Amino acid sequence: MDIREHQRVLRERYESGDEALQTITVRSGASGLDDPLHCVQRPDSVPTVAWRSGAHPAVGGEGDAPCSVDLLLAALAACQETTLRLVAANHGIELAAVDVVARADWDPRGTLGMGREYPIGLTGIRCATTVRLAADIDEERAARFLRSAERYCVVLSTLREAPPVEATLTII
Repeated sequence: MDIREHQRVLRERYESGDEALQTITVRSGASGLDDPLHCVQRPDSVPTVAWRSGAHPAVGGEGDAPCSVDLLLAALAACQETTLRLVAANHGIELAAVDVVARADWDPRGTLGMGREYPIGLTGIRCATTVRLAADIDEERAARFLRSAERYCVVLSTLREAPPVEATLTII
């Protein structure tokens, strides 16, 4: 695939800036409210897709569906791999293999309300990506490729730069 040509039309359309700004929305999907351990989310961009999620076993979940942190780490891993693939295609670099492993540190005692001394949320995230190229390329080109892949990963950049997050909870 000629990714440069594929994206050229988008770049031209986004030149003015007005069409470039996007809002990505994921919303709750239909699921039984009698089950406190599971829920469903649906992305507006692909309405036929539904992600089933559940509480982590460390807080009482059944371990039969990915928890929200699994989904967060999957988003990071997917973004890293997709970005690598796009950048490789853009640079004319053929990939032989890509392996992405995302890990997070978490203490469930905070989530279980066992004391203020325990954090609620992740305390660290690590993403290790290994790339095997189909052919040798010089070190400078390889370094440029990896820098670009790291730079353009939306989820990685978002986690590192932490934009303001607004959350509202309302009873109607």
